[in-house]
Amino acid sequence: MEVFLYPLVPLSSSVSIPSYYLVISLTVTLALIWVVHRAKRFRFPIRTTLDLSLIIMVSGFLGARIFHILYENFDYYREDFVRVFYFWNGGFVFYGGALLAATLCTVYLLVYHSSEIEAYFDLFAPVLAFTYMLGRFGCFLAGCCYGAYCEVPWAISNRHPTQLYALLWELGTLIVLLALEKTKPWERKSKYLRKPGSVFYSWIILHGLGRFIMEGFRDDFRGPSLGLSISSWISLGLVAFGVWMLLQRPVTRRSPR
Repeated sequence: MEVFLYPLVPLSSSVSIPSYYLVISLTVTLALIWVVHRAKRFRFPIRTTLDLSLIIMVSGFLGARIFHILYENFDYYREDFVRVFYFWNGGFVFYGGALLAATLCTVYLLVYHSSEIEAYFDLFAPVLAFTYMLGRFGCFLAGCCYGAYCEVPWAISNRHPTQLYALLWELGTLIVLLALEKTKPWERKSKYLRKPGSVFYSWIILHGLGRFIMEGFRDDFRGPSLGLSISSWISLGLVAFGVWMLLQRPVTRRSPR
């Protein structure tokens, strides 16, 4: 079941493109422009920044697709393996892409920039929040990731607009990250926010909290349940990991500048 709103953008009387992919394409373009601008502003190597961007795009796509296949509808794809490649029909799970991208980016940085991992994560954190925010707008247009039935005045098709809830939460998260980043580390009141990686860890804490809350409103298929949805457990894990990393003793990292 899907609650379609504006799934196709007509280019002509016979040609239309999915609104979701149009939003994602625009989002990736804007994210690349912004992250390169940030790299120049904070004097990070452009080549490394673009390498990480490519890793995120490719592994994010593959991880999101693989997670969907294994986690949401494995029997459907097992009937006809070719369906795995019909990605234009949809079928992506954000956490699958995020976890694979984070793993591969960490491996890349361990090999080439082992002392600068957290600095690069801070560089990308606001951009990642931005891409997730616009991605949820794409979900809203496509009608996927819909919420449970409700009768609130802002309901869409008598359902909670969970995509917009997530969008607004992530917008607030983005504002917090930019404000935290604007404050110099030595001016931050909490010693735990002075360490490299504090912007990134703050993002995964806030994102995890928002996603956990949003899971309670969702009504689309959430995969196998272990008391909570798998995405809920991942969200709780992210919050715990982010808090644990922030509470570690602040360390001095070499600047990539």
